[in-house]
Amino acid sequence: MINRLSDTTKDFFEQVFAVVKEIPEGRVTSYGAIANYLGAKKSSRMVGWAMNACHNRPEIPAHRVVNRNGLLTGKMHFCSPNDMQNRLEKEGVKVVSDQIMDFKLHFWDPEEELKV
Repeated sequence: MINRLSDTTKDFFEQVFAVVKEIPEGRVTSYGAIANYLGAKKSSRMVGWAMNACHNRPEIPAHRVVNRNGLLTGKMHFCSPNDMQNRLEKEGVKVVSDQIMDFKLHFWDPEEELKV
C-alpha cells in the first residue's frame, strides 16, 4: 500500500521544513514550538511526522528538533542511534542520556526569532 500525503499535509510539512531550516547551528527547538508558530498549536505530533519524512533532504537540520523537555525523542529515525546526538555535539550542544544540557540556553523559539 502506498502512503500518499494529502496536499494539505504536504503544505504543512513544507512549512515545518521552512521553519526548521531557520534554526541556527548550536540551537534547538521543539515540535510544539514549531506547531505553535505555524498556528497549529495541537499539531506537535504532525511536526514529528514531518521530521520523520525529511531524511532524504539533508538541507533540513532535523537533528535540531527535540521534545518540549529537550529529549532526543526522534533519534531512532536517524541513520544510527547516536547520529542525532553526534550532530548536536558537533554544533556545541551537550547531550547526556539523550537530554540536552542547558536546554533553556540552547532553545530557539520561532515565535520570538521569526517575528515579522
